[in-house]
Amino acid sequence: MNSRIWLVAVLLAAPAMAQARSIADQLRKLDPEERAHQVCVIKGIDTIRRDGKLPKADRIKTSITGRAEFTGGEVSTKGGAVRAKSHWYKLKFTCAVSEDQMKALSFKYEVGAEIPEDTWEDLGLWR
Repeated sequence: MNSRIWLVAVLLAAPAMAQARSIADQLRKLDPEERAHQVCVIKGIDTIRRDGKLPKADRIKTSITGRAEFTGGEVSTKGGAVRAKSHWYKLKFTCAVSEDQMKALSFKYEVGAEIPEDTWEDLGLWR
């Protein structure tokens, strides 16, 4: 590979690599359960967008109507929510995480009905 092309490739990749390192550094500071929740949120948004169900999904809350559970290397909830285009929808999911909780290995989910805006404040949701 031409050394100039290689240098350009490295320079273009550097911000993404720095961001990935920064996210990993921040995740390591969390306790294992919170780290598992966060990697599942990241994986969940990516999965839901890619599947095309809610291509503009930008937020997930794991515990709005019921507490999310972290047991046996898995985060699961029947009381979560996902936001897309300033609308919130009910969300159930199960997410398997790596042993160190630094990576979500799988994310299986079900998007439910839209959550009425007049209940958002009580559930800790926002526009």
